[in-house]
Amino acid sequence: MPVNRNALIRYRTIDQCLQNRLRKWTLDDLIEACSEALYEYEGIGKGVSRRSVQADIEMMRSDKLGYEAPIVVVDRKYYTYEDKNYSITNIPLTRQDMKVLSEVSGLLQQFKGFSHFADLNEMVSRLEDKIHARRTHSMPVVDFEKNDHLKGLEHIEVIRRAIISQTTLCITYQSFKARQANTFCFSPYLLKEYRNRWFVLGQSHQRHSPLLTLALDRIQLLCEEPSEPYQENSGLDLSTYYDDVIGVTKTAGQRNTEVIFRIEHAHAPYVITKPIHSSQKLLGSDAEGKIFSIRVVLNFELERELLGFGAKITVFGPRILKKQILEQLTRAAGQYNSPEKPL
Repeated sequence: MPVNRNALIRYRTIDQCLQNRLRKWTLDDLIEACSEALYEYEGIGKGVSRRSVQADIEMMRSDKLGYEAPIVVVDRKYYTYEDKNYSITNIPLTRQDMKVLSEVSGLLQQFKGFSHFADLNEMVSRLEDKIHARRTHSMPVVDFEKNDHLKGLEHIEVIRRAIISQTTLCITYQSFKARQANTFCFSPYLLKEYRNRWFVLGQSHQRHSPLLTLALDRIQLLCEEPSEPYQENSGLDLSTYYDDVIGVTKTAGQRNTEVIFRIEHAHAPYVITKPIHSSQKLLGSDAEGKIFSIRVVLNFELERELLGFGAKITVFGPRILKKQILEQLTRAAGQYNSPEKPL
């Protein structure tokens, strides 16, 4: 059954509302949410009729689109999902879905190999592998890195829209070090992925607050706050901000420095074929290994990356980084020298 774009937007909006069990949703609430979504995505300002949303709910309950959504009415007034884990995004793909995905895959394949579309290659491979596995009912033949338990992915679309529309967000956030959560207004500038975790770079509206990089999996609550003026980015080149960083930890204005290290001969090919950073250079070699340099800011992620090589690496400079690496290795060795504690 063909479904137009506006209907899909309404289905997705109703689904997102009913997944939010912290609020009770009346029919009028759902109508308002759908109207706002259509205005935001399509610029349609005339709103949505009561009859349309009622028909949408019945369509979602039926098996015509494969949803069979367990939508129930509580206290004769509030709509919710009987199964709190249900979402229309979790249902299996239909034959029509597979046909559309195949057409999309075929279109994207035409751009593979073009330098301007290099980022599409992995996406197309993922899509092709999923389609093959669904069609043949077989195991995928490509195993991409993933984290099935990753939190915070539901915030990506809200943040992306806020960046594009320059809308302020109200965020309740608790870092790993904080004893309790903190709520503040935030102007987002850039979404960043690192090692299967997502982060957002932006400016907190708290007084004298520096530029912040927030982990999406530490966000407890997130909502748009259009009444609070958005603070535009005026001094950062977002296209190059992370060029001299391993990871995401960086202070605005922090300068990079040259890091020099040696990798044992037996393991040097791994570093040559997969550079630690894009600035990596091979400086030379000696009897013990090959000597490299990278130009990056000093942060926790850099230390963790270098410590991961264990005894296969020797850091020569800068002096402060060499000292920190030595302290970490000495502490680690000391833990193995102490008596084992019973479980």
